[in-house]
Amino acid sequence: MLPAEWIPHRRPDDREHVGWIRPDGDAWVAVSLLGRELTGPVDWLEAEEALDALSLAWLADVWMLERDGAPPLRVRLVEVTPDGVVVQTDDFGAIDVPVERYDLPWPPPPTLRPRRPGDPDGRVLSH
Repeated sequence: MLPAEWIPHRRPDDREHVGWIRPDGDAWVAVSLLGRELTGPVDWLEAEEALDALSLAWLADVWMLERDGAPPLRVRLVEVTPDGVVVQTDDFGAIDVPVERYDLPWPPPPTLRPRRPGDPDGRVLSH
């Protein structure tokens, strides 16, 4: 559930919602659409700048979903709202590839993470 004191932040050029700014004593903290802190306590303008710099491009990135006893799974973000996060297995842009969807809470657990070097890239078959 989204805390009532979080203030939505929209990009100035197109008014697209890119995150929230939450109070932290006399300072402010920038929070991404995934509910993850982007800054520590900073002034209001720094929080705005952090959110504007992050923008929304990261939503299209490949993410990894860690699983117990299995290698990380390549996923794409399908829906991100304070009601929950939906990811699906990466279809590599093909329309005829079956995908699996996973419903995660918001904010998502740390098992949903950005892709790192060494993670499966989806282009190399197992040996």
